[in-house]
Amino acid sequence: MAGPLVALSAIMAPSIQFLGAAGTVTGSKFLFRTETQKILVDCGLFQGVKELRLQNWEKLPIEASAIDAVILTHAHLDHTGYLPLLVRNGFKGKIYCTAPTRELSKIILNDSAHIQEEDAEYANRLGFSKHSPAMPLYTTSDVAHTLKLFISVAGDKWVKIAKDVKFRLSPSGHILGSAFVELNHSGMRVVFSGDLGRKKPLMLNPPTRLTTADYLVIESTYGDRVHSPESPMNVLKRVINETVARKGHLIIPSFAVGRVQDVLYLISKLKRQKLIPNIPVYLDSPMGIHATEVLLDYPEWHKLGAKEIEAFCQDAIMVRSYQDSNGLARARKSTIVVAGSGMLTGGRVLHHLETRLSDSRNTILLVGFQAAGTRGRLLRDGIPELKMYGKYVPVKARIEELSSLSAHADQSEIIEWLRGFRSAPKTTFIVHGEPQAADALRVRIRDSLNWFAEVPAHLEVKELNLKTQDE
Repeated sequence: MAGPLVALSAIMAPSIQFLGAAGTVTGSKFLFRTETQKILVDCGLFQGVKELRLQNWEKLPIEASAIDAVILTHAHLDHTGYLPLLVRNGFKGKIYCTAPTRELSKIILNDSAHIQEEDAEYANRLGFSKHSPAMPLYTTSDVAHTLKLFISVAGDKWVKIAKDVKFRLSPSGHILGSAFVELNHSGMRVVFSGDLGRKKPLMLNPPTRLTTADYLVIESTYGDRVHSPESPMNVLKRVINETVARKGHLIIPSFAVGRVQDVLYLISKLKRQKLIPNIPVYLDSPMGIHATEVLLDYPEWHKLGAKEIEAFCQDAIMVRSYQDSNGLARARKSTIVVAGSGMLTGGRVLHHLETRLSDSRNTILLVGFQAAGTRGRLLRDGIPELKMYGKYVPVKARIEELSSLSAHADQSEIIEWLRGFRSAPKTTFIVHGEPQAADALRVRIRDSLNWFAEVPAHLEVKELNLKTQDE
């Protein structure tokens, strides 16, 4: 009789399975199981090296139709981008998130599908894909079906999913609408950080201080380093003035949600203070344009007034059509072009790089994290040629980096946020970081806080003790 009883006990124990962002910085998916519920926290795409991207085409170790609900921490593609596949494969539950995350996910997922459809069509037309025909991972039609399942919930209020499971979302300060997820199962509290924002975000309110967790899942994107203390305005001022002095163009690959708005805000301030020349600034990202408009709809989620947002929008020329984007890539006089995507994985920025990268007068300014295997990471690491559209372009432009504008907490900011907990979680699981960053954070948590922390492996299942700290 012992064997069946042990097996039944193992099935009934609550657990977390790490379906993504374990041992890597991308593809966030965490499956929380109880005796009656299967809840997915985040549902992101893998990005970066080919080995990771191929995982997007692999079947999950659970049937999509068996998942009861999805809860999103925020709208970035590495946290939401797998949703259309999940729905296509049979998921029919609710997708819970904050109201801004719902609006931004609509923009991001449609843009992702549109780019995939365009890239597949372009590859088929020119014949440079190894697949015949090249196919998008999902389509805009898949996104339309997915968006029907979104349910926006108010922050800081408990929402009941099942008899013994409820959750709460609290602002995390990473991007507009980003939130920590607190899951409560029969009194046991499991906290998922999503992406933890900076102590003093440029535009957003600072992260909420949480105080209680029986188990904690924490990101570690910058778990092995501390951001530069240099003012991002000073870095921008220097890079812009040096590039204009060379009669060059400045290309700023940027994440459309969060980073685009930060960059435009700082450039506008520099212009209005006459610290840089009055050269034209272009936002060449339809998704970035739409995301900027969403800022105005949710003033409670950020520190800027409507006039400040309108000011930096007026100081930039919004490039909406593909034809205008191509024309801009051939402009002769100095320009500043802010374009997606932030890691150069696709989007309009590639057309600008194709034209500008081989000219030493120009500058490419990287303003966000660059995952391993992305074009952004290759440029940051000094690659002499960059492959785009099936051909190699020599890298002669100056490559600069602005790390102090990051929307991710660094190691010291993560530790400071963790100090807000009244007592140590039973286990702190470290995710969403490259191996060296995750392990560095594990060691720092152990040494500074005397907490037990571990770095789970991809697809690993961790059982949780239902007995809570208060018992």
